[in-house]
Order: sequence, then structure tokens, then C-alpha cells
Amino acid sequence: MISNIEITLKQDLRDAEGQSLVKKANAYFGIKMDDARCINIVTVESDLDEQELETIRREVFTNPVIQESSLAPLDIDFHFCIWVGFRPGVRDNAGATAVEAVRDLLKKDFLPHENIYTSKRYCLTGNDLTREDAEKIAGQILSNSIIQQYKVFGKDEWDKKIGANVKPAKVVLNHTPGFDTMDIDTDEILAQISHERSLSLNPRDIPVIRGYFLDAKVLEERAQMGLSKPTDVELEYISQSRSDHCCHNTFNGIFKYTDTETGEITVENSLFKTYIKTPTLALKDTKDWVVSVLWDNAGVGSFDDENNYVITGETHNSPSNMEAYGGAITGIVGVYRDPMGTGLGSKLFMGSFGFCVGDINYNGPLKPPLHPRRLLDGIIEGVKDGGNKSGVPTTFGQTLFNPGYMGKSLVFVTALGIMPKTVNGKPSHEKTTSPGELIIMSGGRVGKDGIHGVTASSRSFSENTPAGHVQIGDPYTQKKMHDFLLICRDEGLITFITDNGGGGLSSSVGESAMLSNGCEVWLDKVPLKYEGLDMWEIWISESQERMTIAIKPENLDRFMELSDLHEVESTVIGKYTDSGKLHIKYKDQTCAYVDMDLLDKGFPAWEFDAVWTPPGARGLTEPVISTPTNFNALLEQMLARPNICAKEWIIRQYDHEVQGGSVIKPLVGIKRNIPTDASVTRPVLTSERGLAFSQSILPWYSKIDAYHMMACTIDEAVRRLIAVGGSLDHIGGVDNFCWPDIGYDAFSNPDGKFKAAQLVRACRALKDACMAYGIPLLSGKDSMYVDGHLEGAFGERIKVSALETVQFSAVSLVSDVSRCVTLEPKTAGDFVYVLGSTGDELGASEYYEMFDKTGLNVPLVDFSKFKTLYKALEKAIETELVASCHAVGRGGLGIHFSLVAMGGGLGLDIDLARLPLTDNLPLSSEKALFSESAGRFIVTVAPDKKQTFEKLCKGLPCACIGMVTDSHDRLKIAANAHSVADLPVASLDSAFNKTFGDKI
Repeated sequence: MISNIEITLKQDLRDAEGQSLVKKANAYFGIKMDDARCINIVTVESDLDEQELETIRREVFTNPVIQESSLAPLDIDFHFCIWVGFRPGVRDNAGATAVEAVRDLLKKDFLPHENIYTSKRYCLTGNDLTREDAEKIAGQILSNSIIQQYKVFGKDEWDKKIGANVKPAKVVLNHTPGFDTMDIDTDEILAQISHERSLSLNPRDIPVIRGYFLDAKVLEERAQMGLSKPTDVELEYISQSRSDHCCHNTFNGIFKYTDTETGEITVENSLFKTYIKTPTLALKDTKDWVVSVLWDNAGVGSFDDENNYVITGETHNSPSNMEAYGGAITGIVGVYRDPMGTGLGSKLFMGSFGFCVGDINYNGPLKPPLHPRRLLDGIIEGVKDGGNKSGVPTTFGQTLFNPGYMGKSLVFVTALGIMPKTVNGKPSHEKTTSPGELIIMSGGRVGKDGIHGVTASSRSFSENTPAGHVQIGDPYTQKKMHDFLLICRDEGLITFITDNGGGGLSSSVGESAMLSNGCEVWLDKVPLKYEGLDMWEIWISESQERMTIAIKPENLDRFMELSDLHEVESTVIGKYTDSGKLHIKYKDQTCAYVDMDLLDKGFPAWEFDAVWTPPGARGLTEPVISTPTNFNALLEQMLARPNICAKEWIIRQYDHEVQGGSVIKPLVGIKRNIPTDASVTRPVLTSERGLAFSQSILPWYSKIDAYHMMACTIDEAVRRLIAVGGSLDHIGGVDNFCWPDIGYDAFSNPDGKFKAAQLVRACRALKDACMAYGIPLLSGKDSMYVDGHLEGAFGERIKVSALETVQFSAVSLVSDVSRCVTLEPKTAGDFVYVLGSTGDELGASEYYEMFDKTGLNVPLVDFSKFKTLYKALEKAIETELVASCHAVGRGGLGIHFSLVAMGGGLGLDIDLARLPLTDNLPLSSEKALFSESAGRFIVTVAPDKKQTFEKLCKGLPCACIGMVTDSHDRLKIAANAHSVADLPVASLDSAFNKTFGDKI
């Protein structure tokens, strides 16, 4: 029997989801509606009687305070009604939760053919609304075509038996699983296979692959297993393992670097080894708090005597660009699995985000797969659902806009976890696999979602990018698995754990089997979402919420007992061996049999020509801009710019209080609407210790020189930490590179050599900064090919490349969170100081961007001088000499004086004539206010601490430049007794919030 329960908000309450739909329809397509109401439908396929149905309607599915519900369709008026439900084979997370709730309440088990399904219907009203409008709203706003289906009904078409249609049909694939063998007689044939199957094999790898499978010894061994030619399972395995996403071929490549100005010609052999691995290992030897780096899913640092923290960062650009919500939710739940799979497993305690998209008001001829406005809404919602529903606080985030991200958006996600230093007396960060141990897959099931994810991410976006590479995340399943695995860890049941991310089982089993030197996998045992998947699809699918775990056979019963208790599906799918072979079977038939060291069989390093042309030689000069006559209007105009203005509407969607460890929130100030420099979180609630977290993204400086982009990015992340009370002696970094294609092609990528040189220079700056500040790189990731080939006005394909971009995340230990400071002034009468020198450094600044200029004078980082200043400020905060502290960033002092004033709700009297200046060279007021010189802070100090503070900062670029006031709450800026700007803090607040004001 199929029964429906409909639930909606009471009619006198504002339907936020419906009102959001009204806004989106108008903003995206100019479709105007009077109203929209959302109705949740629960379809129960079971033999429950009417009394039982009434009980679950009332007790499980309805909040009597705010909702009304009925076992019959609710009588809500509409002009068009849109029903949206899941496609067959897609996990209905809310439905699965409902089954558990009903079972617990009624003490009734559901039979195999019984289930609960969820869907929604939207009642739209508007006299001018057309069916075409409703179809557009349904297909392009309300439903995700990869996972959902929809139906549109007019008033006279509405069938009150719609419930019969909301149960998804079962997936039936008329296909018997098998494998194919491939003819590889020539390089050209294998290249054609690579193209047809979207393998993205590098042409230089093809002869090596052929050579292996044609080797006489290999052929003899394969014949014993009933194989000769390579199978599709094997080629798919090799393609994902050799993809740039998994193998980091670009960073491990050979770069011939030429500087056209100096004549320098050098050969860089592996940027990763030279600029990341070597410096990090050198720093590890000097930092006793560094526990584990460079090999596991995440880096590990020491938190206290009993615990270690875990940190990593990822990107999910390609899938988010194709399907924003699905790509983003998979990105956040995917990066959460990295700490879960680090060492023997950690408990998640915070996450962060970074979004880079095109102009959300774009109205030009290019046709991206998703307009930036819709794309941003989708990724915001995806990360929100992934984080909030996982019970993990999102404590920090940034959103950037630039036309280059029209080609491929960037979605950065970062995760931190905490784990005990030891498990059963052994270090928790150590793990391995051994022959005889069982391979277990826990969590979700395998489907067609996520096919070719890593290969799609290893090339530019185009019309040929497969939609099926987008995985769909399920945070509820993952949350249960997270809690279950922590119990297994603490009971000592786990010897090895890793996540199924890029490459799926192919990667997780393939890499973990290298430790034991072999494995045997039984693909027919792998739980599937539906039958009929080919063997290669089972092996490489990136379907989400799965972990691969090694346990000893004697621990199997207890492991499965706990798995059943927590309702997490766990299945033995193979065993580790020492055979030296990756041996894959399906119902005892071998479908793959290759050497474990196959990837060491002489694959050539990728080679790149890198040619650097300095900015001056590229024609960049300092622009001549008319002197502003109205700095009040200029400040307001700058504050309203998308890359400066308030993003509260985004941050408010993320739960940062869950778990109760938040010390410094994402938004601070008396109105809680100013973005913090860094968040501070207590991962262990019984401890006064905390972890400060910051991140920085400054891609604009790449227009001039990626070396200085990287240096400024790291410096900003560091000074953000110092500003809240972090320690320079304990900073760990996470570098996430996102780079346009660097492979030179005279036609398709003529500036490839320059972009390759930019990558070399950024890596050099990474090493310089990390060695100078003592920052080991605990984790990191490179995501290349941030380019897109978009359809133009006449159907032509136009290449759009993103700026060379790095997100640098940084974490610092805070020994006592009670000493942390925030950016807002606390009391009128306190003195205002600027620490750090201001120079003529407006190159690629927000000020120049406003005039569509780039300039030449990019901000420079003097690591040695800055480090001395940072140590002094750290001491001042530690000894409680500082009332507030704010790191100056994008937009310069004018913007950040404004943020400080808004944060405190107090006035500031500022005298620019007192500013510390670089080499004491005078600056015009606009340069003093909008220069983006690095290494600067705005600090307030109480009068009784002024003398001690100045003594501590003696000899450093530090000057008292004004005072906190309560006189009409105004920001007053003068220079040499002449007023430059004078306006109410309320006006600043209005300008800061107006750009996205309708989003809140």
C-alpha cells in the first residue's frame, strides 16, 4: 500500500524556501511570481494501517508549532504546481532517516520491498506565470537533472493521486557485468582508446603502457590467469593512477626555466620535491610539534600531551562547475573523509571554504554551463548541506569574484580533525597493511556517479566533459560512518584506513596494497546501488561516503557487530597479500592482474618549457589616475565592491557553533557582521588550548608576478593568525594550487610557457616564505587546468582561463584562548596604531581594479623585517597590551579603518601624516589609503598600556596615528591637518552591506 503525508508551514508563517524561489526566479530569468509555497511529501510504501499512519504523521513528521500536515493533499492554491523527486538509484537520505524514525516509534521492521520516499511540490502563484516559466523554474532552479526528476501541472491538470507517481522506479540496467580486452598493437590504437573512453592518457605514457603489456614475462604470467591483452579494468586503473589529479605529474615534471630579462636558464626537476617536500622535511626536523607529513590523507600536528590535530585542504572545481550543488557537497564531505582516513582516524571539529566565481551580474555573450549567480547559489548550498548535516562547524570562508573563473569556478574546502596520540599504546598516526588482513568497504554503495572524476579534473572544461563524473554526497550516511569508525579505532580493530575519494576503490585499495605488496579484490562482493555496472565502473567509481579499512580476520565479528549496531553497511571485498600483484576477480574470474609497482615501470616525467617575461617587459606600467576630490564617496564605493563588501549572507548559512568549541567566530564586532581575521576553535572542550585558523586567496597579484602573489598570500594568512593571538613558532600550512593549463600549444595555449614560468616562480616563493617563517606544509593539493571552453554568441568555443590562484590555509596553536583578541576597538579613548610600513604598492590592487587598471608596483614581502614585527606583536597580545588587532589586507588602510570602526561601532580620528612609510617616502592620500603593502596591522591600545606597548615596539615601523572616539561615531581621516574623509560609521555600514543586502 502506498500512502502520502504532506507537510507544510502554517499559512501565517513566512515560507523562506518559497520566498527564496520567488527571488531566484526573478533574479535568474526575470520571471515574476506573487508567491510560492513548499510542501514536503513523505510517501510510505508499507502495510501500515490508518492509525499507524496517523501516529507517524503526528509524532514523526509534523512540528505542531509551525507546521500543518495531512494524509490527503493539502489545499493550497496555485497556478502551476511543480513536483520534484529523486531519480531511480539515488539514495533518498531523508527517506532512509524516516525509515529509522518510524521503525523506532512503531517497533516495526520494514520488509525488503517496503520503503519511505521523500519529494516536494511547489505551489506557484502569479497571473502572468506561463507553463514555459514553470518548466524553466523546475528544470533550472528546483531540480538537479543528475539526481532528480520533476513534473509540472497546471491548475486543471493536478491529479490528486500524485502520490502514486512519487515512488522512484527501480534501476534496471539491461546489461550483464563483464570486461572487455583491448587491442594495443600500436600507439595510435591505444591513443584512440584513450580518447573514446575519456582516459586522458598522456601520449608519453602510451608506449610505456604498451611495453608493459607486451613484455614476454608479463604475458606468460597473465596467461596463467586466463588473460592476454589488457582489460578495460586495467586500463581504467592505469589512467586514473597516472592522471595529473592523482599522480601530480605537473608538479613532478621537468621545467626548463628561462628568464628573458636576466638570461637565467635553469632546469627544475620536480617542483614538488624541490619546493615542497625538501623544505617541509627540513622544517620537520626543527619543529617537534610536526608529527606526520607528505604521505597520508592529511598532515598531523601535536595539539597537547594527549592529542594530535589533523588538517588538509582540497578543491572540487570540475564537478562544481558542471553541477554546482552536487559538486560542492561532494567536495566538503569528501575533504571530511581525509581526516577520517588519516592515521587510524580522527574526529572532525571544523571546516572552511573558499569560492572563486565569475561576475554574478554577468550579462555578456559567453554561455557557461551555469551562470555565475546560479553557480554560486548552488555551491553555497552544497557546502552548507555537507557541513551542517555532518555536524561539523564551518568557522571560516571567503568568496572572490573575477571574470576568469567563468571558465572554471574554484571550490576550496578544508577540514580539521582531532585524534588521540596513541591507540592501544601505539602511535595513532602510524598504520600499514599486512598480508592476510581483510579489505573492508564501509559506508555508501557504488553507482555510476563519479565515473572518470579524476580524469575529468585533469583537463580543461569543455562540451565533452562527462556529466557523470559528478558524485553526489550524503552527509548523513557519512556522519554515521564517522562515529562508528571512531569506536572501532578506539577498540583497536583497525590496522589501516583510508577514504574512497578520487579514483574510488582503484585508488584506495591500489595505494594501500602497496604497503603489503599485493591484494586480491572480489568485485562481485562490492555493494552496488543497482545491478548491471561493468567491472571497471565498480573499480573506479567515486560514489561517495566510503572508506577502505584493513582489519585482522580475528577482529571481523566485532567489527561487523559494531557496523550493524550503527547501521553502517560494511562488506569484506578482498584481502591483502604479498604477491606483488594487484589481482582483481569477479565471481572467481580474473579481470585484472598487474604488478603492484606498475607505476614505477619507467613512465617519463612530463616536460614543460617555462619562459618568464617580467611585467615591465610585458608593457605594465603605473597608471595615471585623477586625484579623487571626494574621499567619502570613494570609500563608500570601495566598500561596496564585490571583493570587499559584506558576505554575511553566505557565512550565516553555515553552522559555526555546533560542537561548542567556537571561540572567535567567523563574524565579529558589535553587530557580528565583520569578517574575522582568523577563527579560533577549541577541539578539546576540557582544555584552554585552541587552534587559530586562517586562509588567504590573492589571485589578482598574479597579473603582475605569481612570485609576489604567493608571497603576499602566505604573509596575509600568517598575519591573520598573529592578529588573533596565534604563535609564529607553531604555524602549519596547506597549499592549494589552482593553475591554468601550462602545456604550450601555438594554437590552443600560446601563453603556456609563461604560465609555466609563473608556476615555477610561485613555487620558489612558497619555499622562501615557508623557510623564512618556519612553516612546514602539513598538506596541500594541486588542481591544474582551471580553464574552460565556453560557447560564444555565435556558437564558437572561446577559451577562458582563471588567474593563477593559490589558497593558503594556516593553523596555529593558541596556548590560552582567553588571551585571544578580535578586530573591533573596545573603548573610546584608546590609541590607534599602525604597525608596518606603507609604500607605493597599488599594483593589481582593488583601487586600480576599480578603474580597470593593473599597474606595476605589486606589494613586496620582506620576510625578515616582517617576522621581527610579528614576534613583537605576538608578545604584545600575549601580555595583554593590545585591546584589538586587525590585519590590513585587500583594499588597504582606507577599507580596514572602516572595518575597524564598523566592528566597534565607535569613531576613529586618523592622521595619515603619522603613518610609518617605506623608506620615509611621502605618499599621496589615495596611495596612503589604498596601497596594499603587506605586513601591516591596525591595533588599539588602552592609555595605561601605551608606554609599555611603545617600548616593546621600539625600532619597528609602528606609530600612533589616532584615537578611538565616540563623537557621533564618525570615521575622520586627515593628513597634515587637512581633512581627507569624514563620514558616519552608519554610512560605511550601509555601503558595506548594500551590494548583497537583498540576500540577507
